[in-house]
Amino acid sequence: MNNHMKKVERFDWALTLLLFLFFLISCAAIYSAQGSGQYGANFLFMQMVWYVVGALIISVTILFDSYQYRKLSWILYGFGIFLLIAVYVAPVSIAPIRNGAKSWFVIRGIGQIQPSEFVKVFLILTLSRIIASHHEKYLDKSLQTDFMLLMKLGVATAVPLGLIMLQPDLGTGLVLLSILTGMIFISGITWKIILPIYGSGASLMALILYLVIQKPEFLEKYVHVKTYQFNRIYAWLDPTNHSTDSSYHLMKSLTAIGSGLLSGKGFNQRQVYIPEAHTDFIFSVIGEEYGFVGGSIVIGMYFLLIYHLIKTSLDTNDPFNVYICTGIISMITFHVFQNIGMTIQVLPITGIPLPFISYGGSSLMGNMFAMGIVYSIHYHHKNYMFSTKQSLSQ
Repeated sequence: MNNHMKKVERFDWALTLLLFLFFLISCAAIYSAQGSGQYGANFLFMQMVWYVVGALIISVTILFDSYQYRKLSWILYGFGIFLLIAVYVAPVSIAPIRNGAKSWFVIRGIGQIQPSEFVKVFLILTLSRIIASHHEKYLDKSLQTDFMLLMKLGVATAVPLGLIMLQPDLGTGLVLLSILTGMIFISGITWKIILPIYGSGASLMALILYLVIQKPEFLEKYVHVKTYQFNRIYAWLDPTNHSTDSSYHLMKSLTAIGSGLLSGKGFNQRQVYIPEAHTDFIFSVIGEEYGFVGGSIVIGMYFLLIYHLIKTSLDTNDPFNVYICTGIISMITFHVFQNIGMTIQVLPITGIPLPFISYGGSSLMGNMFAMGIVYSIHYHHKNYMFSTKQSLSQ
């Protein structure tokens, strides 16, 4: 009985409460969104099924400790690369082209599976192992060892990133880069290396954006990029004067959120039609029905989730676990910032779902897999909290 009570105490009840609240919000928002009539499918029921599957994934992942995840990291990474190659070379009968991208396997009786959603978590585990192993091998830091670590992280990320961009899937590619960035910042690499690289990258992006806006003919003449390829950026900056699918989605989203005012129109009382409202634009539904108050509560919940992940990483005594939590925090933060930002014209529109709320089996299962690892960290590190024994993964 005493051992049972210890297991109950080690279970992460705070994270369970947060995920349950996200589940309720997701169900309410998807129920309202699917009433728009764009599709005839019952997305609410399927989302509930995916949440059950996600709970099963968590119940399995919590059984493994960080030592085992460290051993499995390269195997999972290789499996993820295999899936990305398979989806690229598979015939369209198995991996159809949807919205210009070849990113999904279609499995009869199950639905669509997007490998890249799982590759994100596999990459986090692998980068965490690379950083931990590097610091164990090179106890004395130098510019040379830091640059070596940066190259290891860059190469490990470049392989899945390149395969994902071949699909093409810019949104998921940006997520991988955000994961890499977050883990570089916490890896201990000196700022003498980080600042020049990211400073140059930011300057290059600013130059490209300037040329896209002010000198598109230069890019078309010398870089052989067609002007229409930048329509998504033009639609973001000036949606009223650029008639594209992106500008249509954005204008509808701004109208929906703006019409929600302070407290919203009420549950299932939305009036603005938004295509794909149950997936990428689910926050627009929340903003219209629950207004500024409802949107703020949802954002506040994500802050609580990130705070809890930070607290979990600080409580653990294993650097490998800290790196994992950092990667997961980077992934979720970018998803939330990008998804909500694109609905209110802060950022360009990309196909990135809102974690735990948007409809999508692959996205939800990938996120629940990540949460399962957090559950495992919270559960297993407690074994040695008051002991001089080292964590198994060290």
